[in-house]
Amino acid sequence: MQKLSNFWTRTITGLSMVFILLAALWFSGWVFALIFLAITILGLWEFYGLISSESCHPQKYYGTLAGALLFLATALISLVSWPPSLSYQVWLAFIPFLLPVPLFFLSFIIEIYRDKPNPLMNTATTTLGFLYIALPFSLLLYFNRPDTLHFWGMPVILVGYFAFTWIYDTAAYLYGRQFGKHKFFERISPKKTWEGTIAGAVITLVIAFGLHLLVSGMPLSDWLVLACLVIFFGTHGDLAESLLKRNLNIKDSGTILPGHGGILDRFDTMLISAPFVFLYFFFHHPI
Repeated sequence: MQKLSNFWTRTITGLSMVFILLAALWFSGWVFALIFLAITILGLWEFYGLISSESCHPQKYYGTLAGALLFLATALISLVSWPPSLSYQVWLAFIPFLLPVPLFFLSFIIEIYRDKPNPLMNTATTTLGFLYIALPFSLLLYFNRPDTLHFWGMPVILVGYFAFTWIYDTAAYLYGRQFGKHKFFERISPKKTWEGTIAGAVITLVIAFGLHLLVSGMPLSDWLVLACLVIFFGTHGDLAESLLKRNLNIKDSGTILPGHGGILDRFDTMLISAPFVFLYFFFHHPI
């Protein structure tokens, strides 16, 4: 009975998030950006809270502020119409890949004045926070620019990315829960099975074919590559977060999302897959 109750709680929470994000995408790029800014801040605060201990003192306030700054800078370059004379591709590359450099070195300067034990660990975990959480979420904004391919008023690549992520995660969870027998990566995630993973992958690829037939303007090869990137790197994103929780000896990263746990529990697959999706479309189809 308790498992059934948790299933419905998880389902209602998941569907609510899907509705909110899709509604935001349809309504305005800035509304979507504000929602993901909140998710970024909550995720960073959650991450720093998890790893804080007597031997590790990440710069929670600076790390969260730096992550929010990275996200806002990305929003400005993605959603604001810049003068034609400005080299747009240069700015696209600058924000996600060069802005973290000064943010990283500033954490060293801040650590000098904190007088906390293990300064190297403190600085490393602070930097890890805004690179692991803020950077992937920031990259999603590039797919929501006004000049990207849209369908029914929503950006095709971003909606496809969300759809593949949710469908793969849900299908793998449901099929593995019912029919899973062979453990996929028992050392890290005991509940994940080969049956669930394969079923999720097959269903996601079928959906990719369906979206190709539904949406014109994006070749089948791109849909399939997008699906494969979500399947491969999304799976490893899930495992990476499970590895982190196992190292910290906790079950969930938080309690903010009923049935799912914390922000990191719900968005773990995107944290690893988003940068690779961005790189594919950046070099293969300039965005």
